[in-house]
Amino acid sequence: MSNIPDQCDVLIIGGGPGGAYSACCLAREGIDTVLLEADVFPRLRKGGMFKMNSKPRVFTDFVAAGGPEGYTWNIVRSEADELMFKHAAQSGAKTFDGVRVGDLEFRPWDQNDPVEQELAEFPAPNPGRPTSARWSRKDGTSGVISFNYLIDASGRAGLVSTKHYKNRRYNQGLKNIASWGYWKNMEPYDLGGVHEDQPYFEALADASGWVWTIPLHGDVVSVGVVRNQAIATEEKKKMSSPSTKDFYLQNLNLVPGIQSLMTKAELVSEVKSASDWSYSASSYASPFVRVVGDAGCFIDPFFSSGVHLAMASGLSAAATICASKHGDCSENTAADWHSKKVAEGYTRFLLVVLSALKQIKDQDDPVLTDWDEETFDRAFSFFRPIIQGTVDVKARLTESEISDTINFCCRAFIPVPLEEKEAVLRKMENLGLDNEDLDPKVKAALESSMSPQELHIMNTVRAREMLRSEDTINIDTFSCDTIGGLTVNLQQGQLTLVKSTGQKAEKIDVLGLFHGEHRDGDAAGVSDNQHNSDTKVAVAMQA
Repeated sequence: MSNIPDQCDVLIIGGGPGGAYSACCLAREGIDTVLLEADVFPRLRKGGMFKMNSKPRVFTDFVAAGGPEGYTWNIVRSEADELMFKHAAQSGAKTFDGVRVGDLEFRPWDQNDPVEQELAEFPAPNPGRPTSARWSRKDGTSGVISFNYLIDASGRAGLVSTKHYKNRRYNQGLKNIASWGYWKNMEPYDLGGVHEDQPYFEALADASGWVWTIPLHGDVVSVGVVRNQAIATEEKKKMSSPSTKDFYLQNLNLVPGIQSLMTKAELVSEVKSASDWSYSASSYASPFVRVVGDAGCFIDPFFSSGVHLAMASGLSAAATICASKHGDCSENTAADWHSKKVAEGYTRFLLVVLSALKQIKDQDDPVLTDWDEETFDRAFSFFRPIIQGTVDVKARLTESEISDTINFCCRAFIPVPLEEKEAVLRKMENLGLDNEDLDPKVKAALESSMSPQELHIMNTVRAREMLRSEDTINIDTFSCDTIGGLTVNLQQGQLTLVKSTGQKAEKIDVLGLFHGEHRDGDAAGVSDNQHNSDTKVAVAMQA
């Protein structure tokens, strides 16, 4: 067993996707990086990933979304985490598992030092300069490691957010409980069809949640139930406190589509359960500290947001540390950039999840109201700075306005005929309606020439753009996002923040792909040379 060093340039707490990716990026930049993980690999974790109502089933064509090299892979989460952890070591990071970090040491800023005076002005929470961490192993060994920069990727424990920033806040509307088990001899979905043996998701008949089925290796299928916690608690009371297994099996009766595949299936594991409580924070950084992944925010297993947000924030942490360390911007600027980037990613995914959950809750009711342009423009003008992390939601939006925004984004999930969508997009371009900075009066005048159906399709397209669903399949937009005039330079060996050139990423209508709104061989607006290295990984729900 190698010894943990006494000091390093960057200490990363947590070896999950966010921590491992940060370590890999930093080590490749030649930065002395130490990664400490409390568990011993392979560790057990849930992965993430939908029939939302009784409307026609929808599917994603990943080749259409990502070009000829665009594929999706189902992998075992524990194996994936271990691969990433080992890859960080191969990239040059010093990695240690079975090492728990207990206490962090912060010192006050030196008010006699002009540089530290500026650092002290960073908005709260600002606990001071992090200097060291105390670690321990189960064999009784312990020690202290000092560092210059800290990345907290400690998962839901959130060492920095909960103990030092004390800024975690829970979303009461997204308290769910999940239970899952593994089955054999389950009939493949769409047997004999083009979608045979693909993952399948179905909403519960009472609109309180959904069920996933994900084929794994060895003829094993993961079947899990996610349900609103309050409703689940009430249902358990009615059943006189059933066992976890009995309640799980009872819930499967609420998904007739999945139930029809289980007539000969055999449960071959214990039924496990866990709570999924959505939370976020007011800030995800302070001078010399970056918070990534679940350590800062968590939404829901709905769209596999956890791994995506962890890796995006891990990359942001590495890039902003490099920028600060190399003097490409001030540490305050770098920390602020990271915090806003994490907030942006969280808010976008939260809106996707809330919009989709609303579809589940309302099932087949006509919940999507017609929006006039004045209403939409107001919603978008309020929501865009929130997405960018420049304002506080509570400071600008009323509960009604938030609800209206979610209602509008529900439009993103409505299928539209491909030919009609293409015609509307051409008309929008010809009229100049694709210009975000167009004067509202000019916009209204131009839109008066459009039919109600064309306006309906245009608003569906705009709702999808608001969600920016292309972020879920690649990181192309990462190097085009501008915060405070700066964007990320993703060139290996030169990872940093640079002045933005105004470059925009190509838009990809991923939600349109759910509904088959693409032509065979068409990459939905993705150029052939853009995604040679992009692979979307759907992490299997196997703990």
